[in-house]
Amino acid sequence: MPSAKILEQKKEVVAQLSEKLKSACVGVVVDYKGITVADDTKLRKELREAGNDYKVVKNTLLSRAFKDAGIEGMDPILEGTTAIAIHSEDYVSAAKILSKYAEDNKTFEVKAGFVDGKMVDEDAVKNLAKLPSKEVLIAQTLGGLNAPITGFVTVLNGTMRGLVIALNAIAEKQGATA
Repeated sequence: MPSAKILEQKKEVVAQLSEKLKSACVGVVVDYKGITVADDTKLRKELREAGNDYKVVKNTLLSRAFKDAGIEGMDPILEGTTAIAIHSEDYVSAAKILSKYAEDNKTFEVKAGFVDGKMVDEDAVKNLAKLPSKEVLIAQTLGGLNAPITGFVTVLNGTMRGLVIALNAIAEKQGATA
């Protein structure tokens, strides 16, 4: 039986992790076995630069944090070496970085994840990784909204050009007859 002090520390860890899970829009759970210290440092740096919070967590503590956060169905994947990356705004960065790393390193694997408090399986995480970033989606949307306006301006420009050519031809014709 752990001492009261250790038990309180574990409860605090679970409470902090639970709050992060509640505020996160996405989380990706991985099995990190077989990763070298140098690769782990590089992976952590890449995740941190993208704004993700990445932690190695004991399965029992993570299970309790998931329950406290209201994320159900995660217990079956909580075996072996477990780490989690979460983000509160960007839905794709953690999935992209971790899925790419898992493709390059066969011992590292994506187990599952959650999106807006609902569990998703490994395939859903991989599909999430294939999505363009938020910035690219916004640019594509704005480009789509801008296309009709650009077309309208082009049509108006062509009409104005035709009018100017017609007026110029009339002016030249009158200048030649005068």
